[in-house]
Amino acid sequence: MTDLLFRGGRAFLPGGAFAEAVLVRGGRIAAAGAEADLARLAAPRCETVDLDGGLLVPGITDAHLHPVQAGLERARCDLAEVYGLDAYVEKVAAYAAAHPEREWIDGGGWDMSAFPGGLPHRSQLDFTDRPVYLIQRDHHAAWVNSRALEIAGITRDTPDPADGRIERDADGTPSGVLHEGAMDLVGLLTPRPTGQDLVDALLSAQSYLFSLGITGWQDAIVGSYAGSDDQLPAYLSAASSGRLKARVVGALWWDRTRGAEQIGELLERRKAAEGLETFRATSVKIMQDGIAENFTAAVIEPYCRCGGTGLSYVDPEALKGYVAELDRHGFQVHFHAIGERAVREALDALEGTDPATRHERRHHIAHLQIVTPDDVPRFARLGVAANLQPLWATHHAQMDELTIPFLGEERSAWQYPFADLLRAGTRLCAGSDWPVSTADPVQGMHVAVNRTEPGGSVHADYPTAGTPFLPGQALDLATVLTAYTAGSAWVNHDGEAGSIAAGNRADLVVLDRDPFTEPPGDIWRTRVAMTFVGGERVH
Repeated sequence: MTDLLFRGGRAFLPGGAFAEAVLVRGGRIAAAGAEADLARLAAPRCETVDLDGGLLVPGITDAHLHPVQAGLERARCDLAEVYGLDAYVEKVAAYAAAHPEREWIDGGGWDMSAFPGGLPHRSQLDFTDRPVYLIQRDHHAAWVNSRALEIAGITRDTPDPADGRIERDADGTPSGVLHEGAMDLVGLLTPRPTGQDLVDALLSAQSYLFSLGITGWQDAIVGSYAGSDDQLPAYLSAASSGRLKARVVGALWWDRTRGAEQIGELLERRKAAEGLETFRATSVKIMQDGIAENFTAAVIEPYCRCGGTGLSYVDPEALKGYVAELDRHGFQVHFHAIGERAVREALDALEGTDPATRHERRHHIAHLQIVTPDDVPRFARLGVAANLQPLWATHHAQMDELTIPFLGEERSAWQYPFADLLRAGTRLCAGSDWPVSTADPVQGMHVAVNRTEPGGSVHADYPTAGTPFLPGQALDLATVLTAYTAGSAWVNHDGEAGSIAAGNRADLVVLDRDPFTEPPGDIWRTRVAMTFVGGERVH
């Protein structure tokens, strides 16, 4: 493999330092330093990569995303790139016309904030006589039409499942929105993708993620959930054939309808991935609650206006035993926790693990929308990483119209406390939750630094989009870039990635500009020019 000399800009090094150039040899970083010094070290036939004034950074590791599901949605009726009822209806109609052979119209990506009260209606999709099943952007609800409800046999007499809710009209008739576990009532009836469909979706997602500088990730659900299909066979196939070039950890899905008896199955699933170079199934995903906007996030005090305190999907006392046993078996635990009660329940469960092994497992809690001030210092004390999805920490329409009014003033001020967690000594990692939101890490970094909507966002024209949301919780660019690189690589137990240091794999990203030299408000304009995995250019 030819030596590569990256020059003509700067390289971001550990601790926020910079180097003039970086030399790569044999797919690994040989040295970083002055260009003249590295040129003397390079082989005679060294290939030069001109940064053209841009910034060289380590490959991004996304600590929480769903690429197979995203790949499938991109191949179906994809609403993620449009906004508003008229645009959604137009997109669905166009998809239906383009695919007359498909029995169902399925896809997703619609945004709650596009509808009054966050709720679309079945009648808005009744222009087609085919069943329609569209997953909400954050995957916590589905929008269906009357035909889909009819096929599923869902009527005013159908009870809500224990872990979900059927939204209803005033007379009790199902309105066309299915929350959380209720999604399965229709989702499990939609046409299932083939094994090849899942592999194709994974590889399509990998190509797209490479274009955004993402060279590794943790898939936050590897299993069957809300009508999705098990992604494990797709990962095993892609990794064993060499087509999966990114480094991936799969978080095996914890079935919240079952208990500790499933741990033996998780051990078998982990074993199936042993020996693969690019994929390991060493984490377990536990979804402890839902989301604030549909009142399923687990909170301590009741929601304003509507009452209720949300759902704890796993009994908190039983959770302690499950987590302790997973830890004993060497699993990392990856929690979904949105509400402050769910965060506390996750921390309580992790506190019950063996201190001798807890830090090695690198347990982490994702989302962390609401964290009480009392719980912030517990992360560092327990060695639990904070898995941030920074893009959500703005005054977007959903936040101002659907979230803050139901949380109240005090609790709203506890949202996304990134700086408080950092000041308390918490290790930070970061991810996108794609396809819930864009996979572009640059957009997430922009929000973490500015706490405002990036330009080009569907919410960019919202009246308060440019007003910083709790600006005291902002991070500096070096800190959030480190979270997306070294922090997330650490969570994935990848000791050869996340920083430009001698001996590490040459997973590298060339940005088209140096955002450290430009106004913070322009971070979102940064684009990825090139991506390398192990010294091989993949974008």
